[in-house]
Amino acid sequence: MSVAVVTIVSGRHTHLRRQREWLAAQSDAPLSHVVVSMGDPEIAQVLALQPELPTDLVALERTDTGELPLAAARNAGVARAAEIGAESVVLLDVDCLPHRDVVREYRGALERLAGRCAVVSGRVQYLPEGMAEEDYTAQEVARRGRDHAARVLPPAGELVAADPRMLWSLSMATTVRTWDDAGGFDERYVGYGGEDTDFGQRLAAAGGSLWWLGGAAVYHQHHPTQSPPVQHAAAIARNANIFRRTWGFDPMEGWLTAMAERGVLTRLGADWVVVEHRSSIDS
Repeated sequence: MSVAVVTIVSGRHTHLRRQREWLAAQSDAPLSHVVVSMGDPEIAQVLALQPELPTDLVALERTDTGELPLAAARNAGVARAAEIGAESVVLLDVDCLPHRDVVREYRGALERLAGRCAVVSGRVQYLPEGMAEEDYTAQEVARRGRDHAARVLPPAGELVAADPRMLWSLSMATTVRTWDDAGGFDERYVGYGGEDTDFGQRLAAAGGSLWWLGGAAVYHQHHPTQSPPVQHAAAIARNANIFRRTWGFDPMEGWLTAMAERGVLTRLGADWVVVEHRSSIDS
């Protein structure tokens, strides 16, 4: 089964460079690394640093609002993978460094699930802040990485059925046929949040299932963030409303609740809206 790796990116050039160094060292080489640039013309320079890694670059423009077209970018990446003959895809966020056996272990899991509409998600470990360049070795990241409390960790090589509401697109694998059966990502989602949870529901609606895999480990490189991500409040509210109208319940409940408690978001009828704060000087 041929496998292409798909990464969407805007900025994060150092993360992309490291990821490609690790992809070039895979025990089973991918058919191609399909990189989707979201309005970043400098990505080609990063790709040129690893000429030995088969690569396909897809260039998308940013949206009129400047928000990243994450759903559309993933669709474009999988479409290019299918065009070049890939039977399956590994979606890997640009922050993720793949263990040398990621492609081999994802391929093996999909072959075991042959004939099923399925998505497989491997182990993700988060790396701490402050690592030096020389720390990014297989031994050191395995020592420093920490698992996410919400993710299930099956024994090595085993597959465990999972709740499709837990689908996170930062590291997952599926066949092109399953992707097509689920209809890909819903491109109404623009900006941060909700699009991968929606894909989990599309997968389930198509009769598919999500599986945790004991293996296919990736290591998430640290970058500054906020929790909850209030800088993305407008996109999160808009995408949550799209999701609820489609599926009948809220996604991202933890973020929505935390933002409501902070006075960043509120309910207006059934919809989430951003709270507009005005000072007395403005009135």
